[in-house]
Amino acid sequence: MIFGRHAPEQTHRLAAGGEIDRLRPIGLSFDGRSFGGYAGDTLASALLANGVKVVGRSFKYHRPRGILSAGPEEPNALVELRSGARREPNTRATMVELFHGLSATSQNRWPCLAFDAMEMNDLMSRFLVAGFYYKTFMGFPGWHFWEKRIRAAAGMGRGTVEPDPDNYETMNAHCDVLVVGGGPSGLAAALAAGRTGARVVLLDETDGLGGRLRSEREALDGAPAMRWVESASAELADLPDVRVLTRTTGFGIYDGNVVGAVERVADHLPVPPAHVARQRLWHIRPRRVIVAAGAIERPLVFGGNDRPGVMLAGAVRSYLNRFAVRPGSSAVVVANNDDGYRTALDLAAAGVDVAQILDTRGGGRGAWRDRALAAGLEVADGHAVTNAYGRMGLVGCDVGRLDGRGGTVGDSRFVACDLIATSGGWTPSIHLHSHAGGKAEWSDAVAAFLPADGRPGIATIGAAAGRFALSDCLADGFRTGAKAAQACGFGSGTAPDAPATEETATAPLQAIWSVPGTPGRKVRRFVDHQDDVTVEDIALAHREGFVSVEHLKRYTTLGMGTDQGKTSNVAGHALMAEARGQPVPVVGTTTFRPPFTPVAMGALAGRAAGRHLAPIRRTALHDWHATNGVVFVEAGPWLRPQYYLQPGEANAKEAMDRAITGEVVNTRTRVGISDVSSLGKIDVQGPDAAEFLNRVYSNGFARLPVGKARYGLMLREDGIVDDDGTTSRLSEHHFLTTTTTVHAAKVLADLEWYLQVVWPELDVRVSSVTEQWAGMALAGPRARDVLAAAVDPGTADVSNAALPFLGVTTTATIRGVPVRIFRISFSGELGYEVNAPADWGIEVWEALMAAGEPHGIRPYGLEAMGIMRIEKGHVAGPELDGRTTADDLGLGRMTGRSKWYVGRGMLDKPAFTDPDRPSLVGLVPVDGQTRIRAGSILVDDPDAATPIPKLGHVTSSAYLSPTVGHPISLGLLARGRERIGQEVWAVYPMRAIRVRARVTETCFVDPKGEKLHG
Repeated sequence: MIFGRHAPEQTHRLAAGGEIDRLRPIGLSFDGRSFGGYAGDTLASALLANGVKVVGRSFKYHRPRGILSAGPEEPNALVELRSGARREPNTRATMVELFHGLSATSQNRWPCLAFDAMEMNDLMSRFLVAGFYYKTFMGFPGWHFWEKRIRAAAGMGRGTVEPDPDNYETMNAHCDVLVVGGGPSGLAAALAAGRTGARVVLLDETDGLGGRLRSEREALDGAPAMRWVESASAELADLPDVRVLTRTTGFGIYDGNVVGAVERVADHLPVPPAHVARQRLWHIRPRRVIVAAGAIERPLVFGGNDRPGVMLAGAVRSYLNRFAVRPGSSAVVVANNDDGYRTALDLAAAGVDVAQILDTRGGGRGAWRDRALAAGLEVADGHAVTNAYGRMGLVGCDVGRLDGRGGTVGDSRFVACDLIATSGGWTPSIHLHSHAGGKAEWSDAVAAFLPADGRPGIATIGAAAGRFALSDCLADGFRTGAKAAQACGFGSGTAPDAPATEETATAPLQAIWSVPGTPGRKVRRFVDHQDDVTVEDIALAHREGFVSVEHLKRYTTLGMGTDQGKTSNVAGHALMAEARGQPVPVVGTTTFRPPFTPVAMGALAGRAAGRHLAPIRRTALHDWHATNGVVFVEAGPWLRPQYYLQPGEANAKEAMDRAITGEVVNTRTRVGISDVSSLGKIDVQGPDAAEFLNRVYSNGFARLPVGKARYGLMLREDGIVDDDGTTSRLSEHHFLTTTTTVHAAKVLADLEWYLQVVWPELDVRVSSVTEQWAGMALAGPRARDVLAAAVDPGTADVSNAALPFLGVTTTATIRGVPVRIFRISFSGELGYEVNAPADWGIEVWEALMAAGEPHGIRPYGLEAMGIMRIEKGHVAGPELDGRTTADDLGLGRMTGRSKWYVGRGMLDKPAFTDPDRPSLVGLVPVDGQTRIRAGSILVDDPDAATPIPKLGHVTSSAYLSPTVGHPISLGLLARGRERIGQEVWAVYPMRAIRVRARVTETCFVDPKGEKLHG
C-alpha cells in the first residue's frame, strides 16, 4: 500500500484556515484503509476530515463510539498505533500527530469495527449492570470457569511482548520557576518571570504554545490572538535562561515540589532517528511551580449521548479553527453555558448548517445569545436533547422543553442532524494541585471543584483556577509569574501590562447533571463514555449502599479508564449527591494521583533496562577467571565465579556437579583459592573510630587490639540482624570493616547516617574501598604452606604463633606487591584472606596459584563456597533476611548486655523472647539421599487437616555435602533447639515434594573449630 494514493477525498476539510500545512500532504492507514491528511493534523482530525465517524468500541457494551474531544481527556478514540515491537495500545487519537506512514488500528472489537460480535453485550445490557459479575457468578461453583472468560474480555488494547527497540532517557533540571501549561496564562507567567532573569522552564503537552487560543477566534491588541502567541514564543526563545519544552506533559508533583514530566521527543516521527530517544523523562526541581494546566470541558448527560457524532462544543471549535475540519454538515448545539453560542457561531462561519441552539437555561439573556440571534441562528431557551439516534453515525435527536424539576414539558420533536455539540461547563484541571496535597473547594459559579489550600511554592492560575475569561487568564499569569520570580530573588514583583482583549460578556452557567429521556422511550444516559457507566448505574450503586465516591468509583468503574474520569467524574459525583440529597461538596471527589495522563513504562525506566537496569560489576580478578574455565553467575550486581570446568569439558549438569564436588573436596583435603573481592570493604578512620564501631556492632570493639580481627554483628534499630562481617584494627585509629556483598552499599549509607545525624560529635570518617582491593580467600590444610611460599622472605611471618586465628598483618609483600593478610575463614578450614591493590590483584593471585601448585591448589567458586559454609553452619543472605534476631541465628552470645549499641533497646521485647520463635537448626534427610529444597515449609504432618501449622522453613540447602556424604540444609524451626534429634517434614508445594528430615545441630563439620586454629 502506498499511502496517499487512492485515498478518499477529505470531504470534511474546510477550503481554508487552520494551522495545517496544505503543501505537505501525509498518507495514513486506519483499519487497513488509506486516508489523507496534512502536516499539523492529529490522527483524530485527519479521520474527521475524511468523514470517519466510528473509531472504537466501548469497554463493556462494545457500543460504536466516535471522537468526543480534541485533547488528552479523550475517552473514546483509543487506537492501536504502529505494529510489532513498537505496537502501542490505548493511544488517544486526539494526541497523535500525523506522520508519514502512520498505521492505526481500532481496538476492543472482533472481528472488525463495523461488526463486533461482543456487541451482544449491548443487547444484554439490562443484565450487565454495575457489579453484575460479582452478583451473578461468584455465588455458585462455576465462578472459576466464568472468571477466566471475564478476565479475557476485560482490558482494552493489546500490548507487545517483543523487546522495545527504542531508547529512552532520563533528565534532571533545576530552575527558579516552572510553568506547566503553555496557554495564555502559562505564556504570560513565563514571560513575566523570564524577563526578570529568572531561570524558567515552560512545559506544554502539544506541539506548540497557545493552548485554547489555537482553537478560538480571539483577538489581542486588535489582532488575531495567535500573533501575540507567536511574538511571546519568539521572546521566550531569545531569553537565555528560559527553556521551552513542547510535546511535554507535566504528569505529577511529588515531595519537595519535584515535578515529573514526559517529553515525547520522537513520537511524531515514523521511527526515532538513530541515537535519539523516543521519550524523555524529566525530573524537574523548581523553587516555584505555576500550574496553568487549563480546564477540561464536560459533556451533558442525555439519552444516547454516546452516539458517534456527539462531541464537546470546545472540541468542535478546535477542529474548525485549528485543523480546518468540519465535524458535521448539520449541527445541533446544546449547552448550559455560553460556550454553546460561541461554537454555534464558529460552525455557522465555517458553513455548517446550525439547525438549532438549545440553551438548557431558561429566560434567555446574555451578549452571546444576542450575537447568535443577530447572526440569524435559532435559539431555544430551556430546551435540551432528550435522545440521540444513529447507530454508526448520528442521524438526529429528540428535543424537549425542560420543566426545571428533572422532567420535560409537552411532546418532544425530532431534529435531523449529524453533529451534536454539547457543553456542560468546564472542569479546572486541579490534578497537579491535588498531587501536592492541595485541597479542592466546590464552586457553584463554575459547578466544579477549584484549588484551595495548596502547598507552599505552588500556584494554580488561569482556567485551572476557575478563571475562564481571557483577560483574567492573562492578568493572573503576568501577576503570578512576576511574584514567583520575586520570591526567587528576581525582579520587583510588578506585573507587566497585559495585551488588550475584545471579549463578549458571559452569562452565568446553570448546572444540569442529567437530562430526562424522551417520554415513552427507554434510553441510556452515559456518564462515563469509556467504561459505559450510566445514570442508572449510579442510582443502583446508591440503592446498594455504595454512597462514598471512592466506593462508587470501584463499584461502577466510574473514572477508572485510561481517561481517569476527566470528562465524567464531576457529573457522576453530582448525581450521587442528588441521590443522597446532599450538596456536591459534602459528597466530595475522588483523590487525584499521578500520572495526569498515561506514561509509558519505557519512559519511566529510561536507560535502566537490560544490562543498564543493574550494571554488571566485575572484580579485579575477572580476566583471569574468564580465561581459566570459569562459569560465571550474577550475584547481586557482581559477576562472580560459580564453578570452574576442566579443560575440554562442556558445561553440562554432570560436569557442573563434578566440578563443584571436586572443588569442595580439594579445599577440605588440600588447598583452594577463591575470589572474594566483592565483599564490602569500608575504611573507618578517626580518633573516635573504636567508639563508633562499638556503638554500631552488638559485640565489643572498643578494646580490639591492633593487628587483630573480630567477627561482628550489626543490628537494625528494631533489633533485627542487619549484616555481619569482620572488622580488623590496622592501627590505633584505623579499622577495615567488611560486609556481605549484597549489603555493602546499605551498610555504608547507614554508617554515614549515624555519623551525620545521630552522632555528629564523633570524629570519624568512613569510605568504601571495595574496588580498591582485590580479595583472595586461601583455605585448606595446606593453606599456610602456600602462603608462606608466596610471601616475600622477611616481610611477614605467617606461622601459627605469629599469625594466629583472627590475626592481621599489613607488612607482607608478594612479588613486591604490598598486601594485607587476615587469618579468617568462611569455609571453616585453616584460612586466610589476602587483600592486594586492585591493579595488582591478578599478579598476586597468580603468585598464590604458583606457590600452591605443588600442594594441589585449585580455585573454587560460589557453589563450593556455599556448600562449605552450610557444612559449618555459617549464616548468610538467606538467614539474614530482615526478620531474624541474633538469638534466632544462634548468635545471641554476640549481643552484649553491658553496653549500648544500635538495636540494644529492642532485644527484650516479648516478640523477640518468645520461646516459640523459629531458631536456626541443621536438617538432613532421613533417607540420607533426598535433597531438601531451599524454601521448603517445615511441618509436623503434611497430611493433617488444613490449615497445617507452619513450623518454619528451609533457608539454605546443599544438594550433596561431599564431606559428610549426604544432602544437608539449614532452616529456621519453631523451638528449634528443643527439637534436635526429632523429625519434621519439609514440604515444597510448588513441585509436590515432601521430604522427611531429622533436626540436627547447625555445624556438620569440625564443630570444635580445630581446623580454624590449627
